Amino acid sequence: MLDKDLAMLYGVKTKALNQAVKRNSKRFPEDFMFQLEDQEVSILRSQIATAKWTMRRSNPYAFTEHGAVMAANVLNSQIAIDASIMLVRAFIRMRTILSEHAD
Repeated sequence: MLDKDLAMLYGVKTKALNQAVKRNSKRFPEDFMFQLEDQEVSILRSQIATAKWTMRRSNPYAFTEHGAVMAANVLNSQIAIDASIMLVRAFIRMRTILSEHAD
């Protein structure tokens, strides 16, 4: 998921998301997030006809599912907080179900 899409999902600006990620860079190893290369951005531009792509100063970041979860933990928007809480509750529920059906 691209940074602008993840930011929109969590109700923050892309700049705020990227700043939070940079402040917490140790939480985002390469398998959680990476920056697109020029060639990849060029391909995206040709597939997505929008002028907003040309307004960026740097290439966008792409987040894996683990990176999206980690981003929810470093952002301070209510949506990101709620998403983080729901994920924790889902894991708790999954562990409970697995322990009830251990056989």
